Amino acid sequence: MPARVELLVVGSLHRDLAPAARHYLDLLKPHMTVTVREVKEVALRGRSEAEVLREEGKRLLAAWPQSPAVSALVVEGAVLDTETFAARLQQAFERGGAGFVIGGSLGLAGEVRARASDALSLSALTLPHQLARVVLLEQLFRAGKILRGEPYHH
Repeated sequence: MPARVELLVVGSLHRDLAPAARHYLDLLKPHMTVTVREVKEVALRGRSEAEVLREEGKRLLAAWPQSPAVSALVVEGAVLDTETFAARLQQAFERGGAGFVIGGSLGLAGEVRARASDALSLSALTLPHQLARVVLLEQLFRAGKILRGEPYHH
């Protein structure tokens, strides 16, 4: 079964981060098919944080990945080492693919977290949501190397 990953994210990447994301997407091509779908970020100006989360949540739920296993990326999620992440990714591939959802600057609405199969954290540190996308792509690349039995530390 082909290795398929869907990323659903809030907002588009800043022009300074876009080359890094493209770099990892290119590196991932031999390992897996990765699609990235963006939903429009909601401006905080004139809105409460709850309104922003609710509206972004609606947009994310409407565009939900087709993958059977969808992980919400949140600070409070499970922290995995790279080998464990690779093993979980392999399990998702065996079930038909993996999906990941990254919220906007305020995170993810409760409804989005509830719909996800699980919650993962890329770090105990708080990462900007745009940087989290690049870090996830890099970790997918490392996981792909592991799954192919290749060195992944350099």
